[in-house]
Amino acid sequence: LRLALCYEDQLLLCSAALLFHCPSPTKQKKTTMAISGIPGPVITGTIGYLVLFALLIAAVFGARSIGYLNKDDAQIGNVVVTTAVIAMWLFWLCAWLHQWHPLIMPIYEG
Repeated sequence: LRLALCYEDQLLLCSAALLFHCPSPTKQKKTTMAISGIPGPVITGTIGYLVLFALLIAAVFGARSIGYLNKDDAQIGNVVVTTAVIAMWLFWLCAWLHQWHPLIMPIYEG
């Protein structure tokens, strides 16, 4: 089985001797860029994490207002929520960016 890198008009040869045509770059789905040059999915994901952050902070505030948490526990909750959401967002952003433009393409030779 020998697979070559798939660019514009190259053909991919499989073990079953079937030829598959690689889609041209014009047919591939392109990531839209926002005005600032940041890709659209990054902005969408960031807004999603901001909404998650707001919901969790509101939950801590609500727990504090009904007396479920005292002042010290609410402050710790705010720090934990902030740290967790930033860490999750950063992990998601790194995973998204690594898949956006992969640096290494596999070449299988058999």
